Amino acid sequence: MAVTLTINGQSAEAVSGRSLFEHAEALAIDVPTSCRKQGKCKECMVEVVEGMDLLSARAGPEQHLRGNFRLSCQTFVTGASGQVRCHTMRRGQMRIESQGLVQPAAKEHVQEHVQLDPAVTRNGDRIFIDGVQVDRSTGPIHGIAMDLGTTTVVLRLLDLETGELIADTSFENPQRFAGSEVMSRIAYDSEHPGRLLMRTLAGYLSHAIEKFPADPKSIYEMVVVGNSTMRDLFFWKSVYTIGQSPYRSITEMEMAAGKRANTVLTQTGQHSLLPIHPKARVYGGPIISGHVGADAAAGMLAVDLAHEERLIAIMDIGTNTELIVGNKDRILAASCPAGPAFEGGAIACGMPALDGAIESVEIGADGSFKLGVIGGGRPEGICGSGLVDALSELLRTGRMNERGRFEDDLHRITLYQDQEHEVYLLESDVNELAQAKGANVAGLHVVFSTYGIDFDEIGSFYLSGGFGRHIGVEAAKRIGLAPNLPAAKIVQAGNTAIEGATIALLSKQKRQELEEMVKRVQHCRLETHPNFFDFFVEGCQFKPVEPMPCLP
Repeated sequence: MAVTLTINGQSAEAVSGRSLFEHAEALAIDVPTSCRKQGKCKECMVEVVEGMDLLSARAGPEQHLRGNFRLSCQTFVTGASGQVRCHTMRRGQMRIESQGLVQPAAKEHVQEHVQLDPAVTRNGDRIFIDGVQVDRSTGPIHGIAMDLGTTTVVLRLLDLETGELIADTSFENPQRFAGSEVMSRIAYDSEHPGRLLMRTLAGYLSHAIEKFPADPKSIYEMVVVGNSTMRDLFFWKSVYTIGQSPYRSITEMEMAAGKRANTVLTQTGQHSLLPIHPKARVYGGPIISGHVGADAAAGMLAVDLAHEERLIAIMDIGTNTELIVGNKDRILAASCPAGPAFEGGAIACGMPALDGAIESVEIGADGSFKLGVIGGGRPEGICGSGLVDALSELLRTGRMNERGRFEDDLHRITLYQDQEHEVYLLESDVNELAQAKGANVAGLHVVFSTYGIDFDEIGSFYLSGGFGRHIGVEAAKRIGLAPNLPAAKIVQAGNTAIEGATIALLSKQKRQELEEMVKRVQHCRLETHPNFFDFFVEGCQFKPVEPMPCLP
Protein backbone atom coordinates (compact mmCIF):
# COMPACT_ATOMS: atom_id res chain seq x y z
CA MET A 1 0.00 0.00 0.00
CA ALA A 2 1.10 3.55 -0.73
CA VAL A 3 0.68 6.72 1.30
CA THR A 4 -2.50 8.62 0.44
CA LEU A 5 -2.03 12.35 0.89
CA THR A 6 -5.04 14.67 1.29
CA ILE A 7 -4.47 18.44 1.18
CA ASN A 8 -7.44 20.80 1.50
CA GLY A 9 -9.74 17.88 0.74
CA GLN A 10 -7.94 16.85 -2.48
CA SER A 11 -6.30 13.43 -2.43
CA ALA A 12 -3.54 11.74 -4.39
CA GLU A 13 -1.01 8.95 -3.98
CA ALA A 14 2.08 10.44 -2.35
CA VAL A 15 5.59 10.08 -3.70
CA SER A 16 8.15 9.16 -1.05
CA GLY A 17 10.83 11.81 -0.66
CA ARG A 18 8.70 14.57 -2.18
CA SER A 19 7.72 17.59 -0.05
CA LEU A 20 4.17 18.49 0.90
CA PHE A 21 4.66 21.74 -1.04
CA GLU A 22 5.51 19.83 -4.23
CA HIS A 23 2.49 17.58 -3.75
CA ALA A 24 0.29 20.66 -3.31
CA GLU A 25 1.70 22.12 -6.56
CA ALA A 26 0.81 18.88 -8.37
CA LEU A 27 -2.77 19.22 -7.04
CA ALA A 28 -2.89 22.88 -8.20
CA ILE A 29 -3.29 24.04 -4.58
CA ASP A 30 -1.99 27.55 -3.96
CA VAL A 31 0.44 27.57 -1.03
CA PRO A 32 1.73 31.01 -0.01
CA THR A 33 5.48 31.51 -0.41
CA SER A 34 7.87 34.37 -0.95
CA CYS A 35 11.19 32.50 -0.76
CA ARG A 36 10.75 29.80 -3.42
CA LYS A 37 10.65 26.86 -1.02
CA GLN A 38 13.79 27.77 0.95
CA GLY A 39 12.10 27.78 4.38
CA LYS A 40 12.93 31.45 4.95
CA CYS A 41 9.59 33.25 4.53
CA LYS A 42 7.70 31.01 7.03
CA GLU A 43 4.53 31.35 4.93
CA CYS A 44 3.93 27.85 3.51
CA MET A 45 2.44 26.44 6.71
CA VAL A 46 0.13 23.47 6.81
CA GLU A 47 -1.64 21.90 9.78
CA VAL A 48 -1.28 18.13 9.82
CA VAL A 49 -4.38 16.47 11.25
CA GLU A 50 -3.40 12.84 10.53
CA GLY A 51 -0.27 10.90 9.65
CA MET A 52 2.52 12.94 11.26
CA ASP A 53 4.49 9.70 11.73
CA LEU A 54 4.63 9.29 7.94
CA LEU A 55 6.47 12.59 7.51
CA SER A 56 10.07 13.69 7.98
CA ALA A 57 11.28 15.08 11.29
CA ARG A 58 10.95 18.81 11.92
CA ALA A 59 13.77 20.72 10.17
CA GLY A 60 15.71 23.75 11.38
CA PRO A 61 13.52 26.38 9.66
CA GLU A 62 10.47 24.88 11.41
CA GLN A 63 11.67 25.17 15.00
CA HIS A 64 9.43 28.20 15.63
CA LEU A 65 6.28 26.14 14.99
CA ARG A 66 4.19 24.43 17.65
CA GLY A 67 1.82 21.47 17.69
CA ASN A 68 0.92 19.93 14.33
CA PHE A 69 2.00 22.89 12.18
CA ARG A 70 4.72 22.32 9.58
CA LEU A 71 6.37 24.21 6.74
CA SER A 72 5.27 22.34 3.65
CA CYS A 73 8.54 23.01 1.80
CA GLN A 74 10.52 21.41 4.63
CA THR A 75 8.23 18.41 5.23
CA PHE A 76 8.71 15.25 3.17
CA VAL A 77 6.73 12.05 2.84
CA THR A 78 8.81 9.21 4.34
CA GLY A 79 6.33 6.45 5.23
CA ALA A 80 5.55 3.43 3.07
CA SER A 81 1.80 3.24 3.61
CA GLY A 82 -0.98 5.04 5.40
CA GLN A 83 -2.97 8.26 5.33
CA VAL A 84 -1.71 11.84 5.66
CA ARG A 85 -4.26 14.65 5.92
CA CYS A 86 -3.38 18.34 6.17
CA HIS A 87 -4.61 21.75 5.15
CA THR A 88 -3.08 25.10 4.32
CA MET A 89 -3.80 28.35 6.19
CA ARG A 90 -5.66 29.88 3.24
CA ARG A 91 -8.62 27.58 2.86
CA GLY A 92 -10.85 29.36 0.39
CA GLN A 93 -13.94 27.41 1.46
CA MET A 94 -13.90 28.85 4.98
CA ARG A 95 -17.04 30.79 5.84
CA ILE A 96 -15.69 34.08 7.20
CA GLU A 97 -18.09 36.91 7.91
CA SER A 98 -17.07 39.83 5.70
CA GLN A 99 -20.41 41.63 5.52
CA GLY A 100 -22.38 43.56 8.11
CA LEU A 101 -24.82 46.38 8.56
CA VAL A 102 -23.57 48.69 5.79
CA GLN A 103 -22.91 47.62 2.22
CA PRO A 104 -20.83 50.38 0.56
CA ALA A 105 -21.40 49.22 -2.99
CA ALA A 106 -21.68 52.65 -4.55
CA LYS A 107 -21.11 56.32 -3.76
CA GLU A 108 -24.80 57.05 -3.27
CA HIS A 109 -25.22 54.11 -0.89
CA VAL A 110 -22.26 55.15 1.25
CA GLN A 111 -23.54 58.69 1.54
CA GLU A 112 -26.76 57.39 3.06
CA HIS A 113 -24.68 56.36 6.08
CA VAL A 114 -21.62 58.60 6.08
CA GLN A 115 -20.54 61.78 4.34
CA LEU A 116 -17.61 60.84 2.10
CA ASP A 117 -14.63 62.71 3.55
CA PRO A 118 -11.46 60.59 3.35
CA ALA A 119 -8.07 61.70 4.63
CA VAL A 120 -6.57 60.96 1.19
CA THR A 121 -7.41 63.63 -1.41
CA ARG A 122 -6.34 64.75 -4.86
CA ASN A 123 -5.60 68.12 -6.45
CA GLY A 124 -4.85 67.59 -10.11
CA ASP A 125 -2.19 64.90 -10.19
CA ARG A 126 -1.03 65.55 -6.62
CA ILE A 127 -2.08 63.09 -3.89
CA PHE A 128 -2.34 64.30 -0.28
CA ILE A 129 -2.81 62.66 3.12
CA ASP A 130 -4.30 65.24 5.49
CA GLY A 131 -2.95 68.01 3.28
CA VAL A 132 0.60 66.63 2.99
CA GLN A 133 1.64 65.64 -0.53
CA VAL A 134 2.80 62.02 -0.81
CA ASP A 135 2.67 61.28 -4.54
CA ARG A 136 1.84 62.50 -8.05
CA SER A 137 -0.55 60.31 -10.02
CA THR A 138 -3.58 60.56 -12.28
CA GLY A 139 -4.69 57.03 -11.43
CA PRO A 140 -7.32 55.94 -8.89
CA ILE A 141 -6.93 56.44 -5.14
CA HIS A 142 -7.58 53.35 -3.06
CA GLY A 143 -7.77 52.46 0.61
CA ILE A 144 -8.07 49.24 2.61
CA ALA A 145 -10.19 48.51 5.68
CA MET A 146 -9.05 45.48 7.68
CA ASP A 147 -10.55 43.49 10.53
CA LEU A 148 -7.58 41.63 12.02
CA GLY A 149 -9.11 38.87 14.11
CA THR A 150 -7.43 36.25 16.24
CA THR A 151 -8.90 33.53 14.01
CA THR A 152 -9.69 35.28 10.72
CA VAL A 153 -8.65 38.33 8.68
CA VAL A 154 -11.03 40.35 6.49
CA LEU A 155 -9.90 42.97 3.94
CA ARG A 156 -11.91 45.45 1.87
CA LEU A 157 -10.51 47.49 -1.02
CA LEU A 158 -12.35 50.79 -1.58
CA ASP A 159 -12.14 53.66 -4.06
CA LEU A 160 -11.60 56.68 -1.83
CA GLU A 161 -12.96 59.15 -4.39
CA THR A 162 -16.32 57.39 -4.83
CA GLY A 163 -16.65 55.23 -1.74
CA GLU A 164 -17.17 52.20 -3.98
CA LEU A 165 -16.31 48.75 -2.65
CA ILE A 166 -13.96 47.34 -5.28
CA ALA A 167 -13.21 43.93 -3.78
CA ASP A 168 -12.93 42.04 -0.53
CA THR A 169 -11.18 38.90 0.69
CA SER A 170 -10.69 36.90 3.84
CA PHE A 171 -8.46 34.14 5.18
CA GLU A 172 -7.48 32.35 8.37
CA ASN A 173 -5.01 34.26 10.52
CA PRO A 174 -1.74 32.38 9.93
CA GLN A 175 -0.53 33.35 13.41
CA ARG A 176 -2.60 30.43 14.69
CA PHE A 177 0.58 28.34 14.74
CA ALA A 178 1.40 30.19 18.00
CA GLY A 179 -1.90 29.26 19.66
CA SER A 180 -5.62 29.71 19.10
CA GLU A 181 -6.16 32.55 21.61
CA VAL A 182 -4.47 35.83 22.49
CA MET A 183 -2.71 34.74 25.69
CA SER A 184 -0.83 32.06 23.73
CA ARG A 185 0.14 34.62 21.08
CA ILE A 186 1.35 37.01 23.79
CA ALA A 187 3.49 34.28 25.36
CA TYR A 188 4.88 33.27 21.95
CA ASP A 189 5.78 36.83 20.97
CA SER A 190 7.51 37.36 24.32
CA GLU A 191 9.54 34.14 24.01
CA HIS A 192 10.58 34.29 20.34
CA PRO A 193 12.75 37.10 18.91
CA GLY A 194 12.34 38.58 15.47
CA ARG A 195 8.60 39.41 15.52
CA LEU A 196 7.80 36.16 13.68
CA LEU A 197 4.06 36.58 14.18
CA MET A 198 3.96 39.89 12.33
CA ARG A 199 6.37 38.83 9.61
CA THR A 200 4.30 35.75 8.85
CA LEU A 201 1.08 37.78 8.73
CA ALA A 202 2.70 40.42 6.50
CA GLY A 203 3.50 37.74 3.94
CA TYR A 204 -0.10 36.53 3.80
CA LEU A 205 -1.45 40.09 3.67
CA SER A 206 0.93 40.94 0.84
CA HIS A 207 -0.32 38.00 -1.24
CA ALA A 208 -3.94 39.02 -0.60
CA ILE A 209 -3.32 42.68 -1.52
CA GLU A 210 -1.45 41.75 -4.69
CA LYS A 211 -4.47 39.72 -5.83
CA PHE A 212 -6.80 42.71 -5.56
CA PRO A 213 -7.83 44.23 -8.93
CA ALA A 214 -5.74 47.36 -8.33
CA ASP A 215 -2.12 48.46 -8.36
CA PRO A 216 -0.98 48.08 -4.71
CA LYS A 217 0.90 51.37 -5.06
CA SER A 218 -2.46 53.12 -5.55
CA ILE A 219 -3.38 52.22 -1.95
CA TYR A 220 -2.63 55.29 0.16
CA GLU A 221 -4.34 54.50 3.45
CA MET A 222 -5.22 51.42 5.47
CA VAL A 223 -7.45 51.33 8.56
CA VAL A 224 -6.73 48.39 10.87
CA VAL A 225 -8.99 47.23 13.69
CA GLY A 226 -8.63 44.18 15.91
CA ASN A 227 -8.44 43.23 19.54
CA SER A 228 -5.71 44.94 21.53
CA THR A 229 -3.20 42.10 21.07
CA MET A 230 -3.72 41.65 17.33
CA ARG A 231 -3.58 45.39 16.68
CA ASP A 232 -0.43 45.97 18.71
CA LEU A 233 1.34 42.97 17.16
CA PHE A 234 0.59 44.40 13.72
CA PHE A 235 2.25 47.68 14.70
CA TRP A 236 5.36 45.90 16.03
CA LYS A 237 4.56 46.77 19.65
CA SER A 238 5.35 44.57 22.63
CA VAL A 239 2.18 42.89 23.88
CA TYR A 240 3.69 41.60 27.12
CA THR A 241 1.74 44.07 29.26
CA ILE A 242 -1.58 42.95 27.76
CA GLY A 243 -0.94 39.48 29.17
CA GLN A 244 -0.19 40.72 32.71
CA SER A 245 -2.59 42.27 35.22
CA PRO A 246 -4.05 44.88 34.77
CA TYR A 247 -3.93 43.73 31.09
CA ARG A 248 -3.26 47.01 29.34
CA SER A 249 -1.77 47.90 25.99
CA ILE A 250 1.38 50.01 26.07
CA THR A 251 -0.62 52.73 24.31
CA GLU A 252 -3.23 52.73 27.08
CA MET A 253 -0.53 53.00 29.73
CA GLU A 254 1.17 55.85 27.86
CA MET A 255 -2.11 57.73 27.52
CA ALA A 256 -2.76 57.36 31.26
CA ALA A 257 0.70 58.79 31.91
CA GLY A 258 -0.02 61.81 29.69
CA LYS A 259 2.47 60.74 27.00
CA ARG A 260 -0.11 60.51 24.22
CA ALA A 261 -3.55 61.95 23.48
CA ASN A 262 -5.18 58.65 22.46
CA THR A 263 -4.44 55.00 21.79
CA VAL A 264 -4.30 55.35 17.99
CA LEU A 265 -1.27 53.87 16.23
CA THR A 266 0.08 54.90 12.83
CA GLN A 267 2.95 53.84 10.59
CA THR A 268 3.86 53.94 6.91
CA GLY A 269 3.12 51.29 4.34
CA GLN A 270 6.84 50.65 4.01
CA HIS A 271 7.20 50.02 7.75
CA SER A 272 4.30 47.56 7.58
CA LEU A 273 6.20 45.36 5.08
CA LEU A 274 3.22 45.56 2.73
CA PRO A 275 3.24 46.25 -1.03
CA ILE A 276 1.03 49.36 -0.70
CA HIS A 277 2.44 52.83 -1.41
CA PRO A 278 5.53 53.25 0.81
CA LYS A 279 4.27 56.62 2.09
CA ALA A 280 0.75 55.32 2.68
CA ARG A 281 -0.59 55.78 6.18
CA VAL A 282 -1.58 52.69 8.13
CA TYR A 283 -3.98 53.74 10.88
CA GLY A 284 -4.64 51.48 13.87
CA GLY A 285 -8.02 52.33 15.37
CA PRO A 286 -8.24 53.27 19.05
CA ILE A 287 -8.76 50.54 21.63
CA ILE A 288 -11.22 50.85 24.50
CA SER A 289 -9.35 49.26 27.41
CA GLY A 290 -7.59 46.02 28.24
CA HIS A 291 -8.72 43.25 25.90
CA VAL A 292 -11.64 45.35 24.60
CA GLY A 293 -9.91 46.47 21.46
CA ALA A 294 -10.27 48.47 18.27
CA ASP A 295 -12.63 45.90 16.72
CA ALA A 296 -15.15 46.48 19.50
CA ALA A 297 -14.66 50.23 19.14
CA ALA A 298 -15.31 49.97 15.40
CA GLY A 299 -18.53 48.12 16.17
CA MET A 300 -19.75 51.18 18.09
CA LEU A 301 -19.17 53.25 14.96
CA ALA A 302 -21.01 50.72 12.78
CA VAL A 303 -24.22 50.95 14.86
CA ASP A 304 -23.86 54.73 15.30
CA LEU A 305 -23.77 54.45 19.09
CA ALA A 306 -22.61 58.04 19.51
CA HIS A 307 -26.07 59.23 18.38
CA GLU A 308 -28.20 56.42 19.85
CA GLU A 309 -30.98 57.51 22.20
CA ARG A 310 -32.06 53.97 23.13
CA LEU A 311 -30.09 51.58 25.31
CA ILE A 312 -28.42 49.01 23.04
CA ALA A 313 -25.98 46.16 23.46
CA ILE A 314 -23.34 44.76 21.09
CA MET A 315 -21.96 41.29 21.76
CA ASP A 316 -19.30 39.69 19.58
CA ILE A 317 -19.09 36.06 20.72
CA GLY A 318 -15.72 34.45 20.09
CA THR A 319 -12.49 33.32 21.70
CA ASN A 320 -12.53 36.63 23.53
CA THR A 321 -16.12 37.88 23.65
CA GLU A 322 -16.57 41.66 23.72
CA LEU A 323 -19.68 43.21 25.21
CA ILE A 324 -20.74 46.87 24.97
CA VAL A 325 -23.89 48.34 26.54
CA GLY A 326 -25.12 51.93 26.47
CA ASN A 327 -26.23 54.90 24.41
CA LYS A 328 -24.96 58.37 23.51
CA ASP A 329 -24.88 59.37 27.19
CA ARG A 330 -23.15 56.41 28.88
CA ILE A 331 -21.26 53.36 27.60
CA LEU A 332 -19.94 50.30 29.48
CA ALA A 333 -17.74 47.56 28.02
CA ALA A 334 -16.21 44.25 29.10
CA SER A 335 -14.22 41.37 27.66
CA CYS A 336 -15.17 37.79 28.44
CA PRO A 337 -12.36 35.18 28.10
CA ALA A 338 -14.58 32.47 26.67
CA GLY A 339 -11.89 30.42 24.93
CA PRO A 340 -12.11 28.69 21.52
CA ALA A 341 -14.85 26.12 22.28
CA PHE A 342 -17.66 27.88 20.39
CA GLU A 343 -15.30 28.24 17.41
CA GLY A 344 -14.68 24.48 17.35
CA GLY A 345 -11.49 24.54 19.43
CA ALA A 346 -10.97 22.06 22.30
CA ILE A 347 -13.93 20.01 20.98
CA ALA A 348 -13.29 16.39 19.93
CA CYS A 349 -14.95 16.77 16.51
CA GLY A 350 -14.89 20.56 16.40
CA MET A 351 -13.79 22.41 13.27
CA PRO A 352 -14.06 25.88 11.70
CA ALA A 353 -16.95 26.82 9.42
CA LEU A 354 -15.55 24.93 6.42
CA ASP A 355 -17.14 22.66 3.85
CA GLY A 356 -18.03 19.50 5.72
CA ALA A 357 -18.85 21.22 9.01
CA ILE A 358 -22.22 20.49 10.59
CA GLU A 359 -23.83 23.93 10.95
CA SER A 360 -27.35 22.98 12.05
CA VAL A 361 -28.86 20.11 14.02
CA GLU A 362 -32.46 19.02 14.50
CA ILE A 363 -33.70 15.96 16.38
CA GLY A 364 -36.79 14.37 14.88
CA ALA A 365 -39.71 12.76 16.69
CA ASP A 366 -38.06 9.36 16.20
CA GLY A 367 -34.83 10.59 17.83
CA SER A 368 -32.87 10.74 14.58
CA PHE A 369 -30.57 13.64 13.76
CA LYS A 370 -31.24 15.91 10.78
CA LEU A 371 -27.98 17.68 9.96
CA GLY A 372 -27.23 20.74 7.87
CA VAL A 373 -23.71 20.55 6.43
CA ILE A 374 -21.77 23.43 4.87
CA GLY A 375 -21.23 22.53 1.22
CA GLY A 376 -23.81 19.73 1.38
CA GLY A 377 -21.34 16.83 1.49
CA ARG A 378 -20.43 14.27 4.14
CA PRO A 379 -20.11 15.63 7.69
CA GLU A 380 -16.46 15.94 8.70
CA GLY A 381 -16.94 17.71 12.05
CA ILE A 382 -19.08 20.34 13.76
CA CYS A 383 -18.64 24.12 13.89
CA GLY A 384 -19.94 26.70 16.37
CA SER A 385 -23.47 27.17 15.05
CA GLY A 386 -23.91 23.39 14.89
CA LEU A 387 -22.73 23.04 18.48
CA VAL A 388 -25.33 25.58 19.66
CA ASP A 389 -28.07 23.75 17.76
CA ALA A 390 -26.94 20.35 19.05
CA LEU A 391 -26.96 21.47 22.69
CA SER A 392 -30.33 23.15 22.25
CA GLU A 393 -31.90 20.06 20.68
CA LEU A 394 -30.44 17.68 23.26
CA LEU A 395 -31.82 19.95 25.97
CA ARG A 396 -35.23 20.26 24.28
CA THR A 397 -35.64 16.51 23.90
CA GLY A 398 -34.41 15.67 27.40
CA ARG A 399 -31.29 13.86 26.21
CA MET A 400 -29.20 16.38 28.16
CA ASN A 401 -30.08 18.16 31.40
CA GLU A 402 -29.41 21.77 32.41
CA ARG A 403 -26.08 20.76 33.95
CA GLY A 404 -24.85 19.36 30.64
CA ARG A 405 -25.14 15.68 31.60
CA PHE A 406 -26.36 13.15 29.03
CA GLU A 407 -29.25 10.84 29.84
CA ASP A 408 -28.75 7.15 30.80
CA ASP A 409 -25.17 7.80 31.99
CA LEU A 410 -23.96 8.19 28.42
CA HIS A 411 -20.71 10.07 27.83
CA ARG A 412 -20.86 10.21 24.04
CA ILE A 413 -23.62 10.98 21.53
CA THR A 414 -23.05 10.14 17.87
CA LEU A 415 -24.39 12.71 15.41
CA TYR A 416 -23.22 10.97 12.22
CA GLN A 417 -21.51 7.69 11.38
CA ASP A 418 -20.58 5.75 8.27
CA GLN A 419 -18.09 2.94 7.66
CA GLU A 420 -15.11 5.32 7.64
CA HIS A 421 -15.99 8.26 9.83
CA GLU A 422 -17.91 9.38 12.92
CA VAL A 423 -18.89 12.80 14.26
CA TYR A 424 -19.82 12.79 17.93
CA LEU A 425 -20.24 14.99 20.99
CA LEU A 426 -18.64 14.09 24.32
CA GLU A 427 -19.77 15.10 27.79
CA SER A 428 -16.30 16.61 28.18
CA ASP A 429 -17.04 18.76 25.09
CA VAL A 430 -20.21 19.99 26.77
CA ASN A 431 -18.15 20.91 29.84
CA GLU A 432 -15.82 23.01 27.65
CA LEU A 433 -18.83 24.74 26.10
CA ALA A 434 -20.42 25.30 29.52
CA GLN A 435 -17.34 27.13 30.79
CA ALA A 436 -17.13 29.25 27.64
CA LYS A 437 -20.80 30.11 28.01
CA GLY A 438 -20.34 30.80 31.72
CA ALA A 439 -17.77 33.49 30.98
CA ASN A 440 -20.12 35.17 28.49
CA VAL A 441 -23.10 35.06 30.85
CA ALA A 442 -20.99 36.43 33.70
CA GLY A 443 -20.02 39.32 31.43
CA LEU A 444 -23.67 40.03 30.68
CA HIS A 445 -24.65 40.07 34.35
CA VAL A 446 -21.65 42.18 35.43
CA VAL A 447 -22.17 44.85 32.77
CA PHE A 448 -25.96 45.05 33.11
CA SER A 449 -25.85 45.12 36.90
CA THR A 450 -23.13 47.79 36.84
CA TYR A 451 -25.26 49.83 34.46
CA GLY A 452 -28.26 49.32 36.72
CA ILE A 453 -30.60 47.95 34.06
CA ASP A 454 -32.38 44.67 33.24
CA PHE A 455 -32.12 42.88 29.92
CA ASP A 456 -35.63 43.91 28.88
CA GLU A 457 -34.65 47.61 28.96
CA ILE A 458 -32.47 47.08 25.87
CA GLY A 459 -33.86 48.43 22.60
CA SER A 460 -31.68 46.30 20.34
CA PHE A 461 -29.24 43.51 21.17
CA TYR A 462 -26.70 43.17 18.35
CA LEU A 463 -25.03 39.77 17.90
CA SER A 464 -22.00 40.67 15.82
CA GLY A 465 -19.30 38.65 14.09
CA GLY A 466 -19.55 35.49 12.00
CA PHE A 467 -20.63 33.30 14.88
CA GLY A 468 -23.36 35.73 15.89
CA ARG A 469 -24.56 35.93 12.29
CA HIS A 470 -25.04 32.20 11.79
CA ILE A 471 -26.24 30.81 15.12
CA GLY A 472 -29.91 29.99 15.61
CA VAL A 473 -31.22 32.73 17.90
CA GLU A 474 -33.87 30.57 19.55
CA ALA A 475 -31.31 27.82 20.15
CA ALA A 476 -28.88 30.34 21.65
CA LYS A 477 -31.63 31.63 23.96
CA ARG A 478 -32.65 28.13 25.03
CA ILE A 479 -29.13 27.17 26.20
CA GLY A 480 -28.45 30.58 27.72
CA LEU A 481 -25.86 31.88 25.29
CA ALA A 482 -27.94 34.96 24.39
CA PRO A 483 -30.32 36.80 26.75
CA ASN A 484 -33.93 35.67 26.77
CA LEU A 485 -35.22 38.69 24.84
CA PRO A 486 -38.02 38.93 22.26
CA ALA A 487 -36.74 37.86 18.84
CA ALA A 488 -37.49 41.33 17.43
CA LYS A 489 -34.90 42.87 19.73
CA ILE A 490 -32.05 40.55 18.70
CA VAL A 491 -30.22 41.69 15.56
CA GLN A 492 -27.71 39.37 13.86
CA ALA A 493 -25.48 42.20 12.72
CA GLY A 494 -22.62 40.45 10.93
CA ASN A 495 -19.12 41.87 10.90
CA THR A 496 -19.56 45.24 12.62
CA ALA A 497 -15.78 45.54 13.01
CA ILE A 498 -15.14 45.69 9.24
CA GLU A 499 -18.11 48.05 8.85
CA GLY A 500 -16.67 50.42 11.45
CA ALA A 501 -13.23 50.23 9.84
CA THR A 502 -14.79 51.05 6.46
CA ILE A 503 -16.59 54.09 7.90
CA ALA A 504 -13.36 55.31 9.54
CA LEU A 505 -11.54 54.93 6.22
CA LEU A 506 -14.13 56.95 4.32
CA SER A 507 -14.74 59.75 6.82
CA LYS A 508 -12.29 61.84 8.85
CA GLN A 509 -15.22 63.23 10.84
CA LYS A 510 -16.41 59.75 11.84
CA ARG A 511 -12.86 58.74 12.68
CA GLN A 512 -12.56 61.69 15.04
CA GLU A 513 -15.96 60.80 16.50
CA LEU A 514 -14.67 57.31 17.25
CA GLU A 515 -11.50 58.59 18.90
CA GLU A 516 -13.56 60.78 21.23
CA MET A 517 -16.22 58.14 21.90
CA VAL A 518 -13.77 55.49 23.20
CA LYS A 519 -12.54 57.91 25.86
CA ARG A 520 -16.03 57.93 27.40
CA VAL A 521 -16.34 54.15 27.71
CA GLN A 522 -16.23 52.70 31.23
CA HIS A 523 -14.37 49.39 31.27
CA CYS A 524 -15.83 46.71 33.59
CA ARG A 525 -13.24 44.18 34.74
CA LEU A 526 -15.19 41.01 35.37
CA GLU A 527 -12.79 39.45 37.87
CA THR A 528 -13.09 42.41 40.25
CA HIS A 529 -16.88 42.25 40.52
CA PRO A 530 -17.91 40.75 43.90
CA ASN A 531 -20.50 38.45 42.32
CA PHE A 532 -18.46 37.30 39.31
CA PHE A 533 -18.05 33.71 40.52
CA ASP A 534 -21.77 33.37 41.27
CA PHE A 535 -22.63 34.74 37.82
CA PHE A 536 -20.13 32.36 36.20
CA VAL A 537 -21.46 29.26 37.99
CA GLU A 538 -25.03 30.20 37.09
CA GLY A 539 -23.96 30.82 33.49
CA CYS A 540 -22.44 27.35 33.15
CA GLN A 541 -25.91 25.85 33.32
CA PHE A 542 -27.84 25.30 30.08
CA LYS A 543 -30.97 27.33 30.67
CA PRO A 544 -32.33 30.73 29.52
CA VAL A 545 -30.50 33.79 30.83
CA GLU A 546 -32.83 35.88 32.96
CA PRO A 547 -32.06 38.93 35.12
CA MET A 548 -30.57 37.80 38.42
CA PRO A 549 -31.62 39.26 41.77
CA CYS A 550 -29.03 41.35 43.57
CA LEU A 551 -26.69 38.97 45.36
CA PRO A 552 -25.34 39.71 48.85
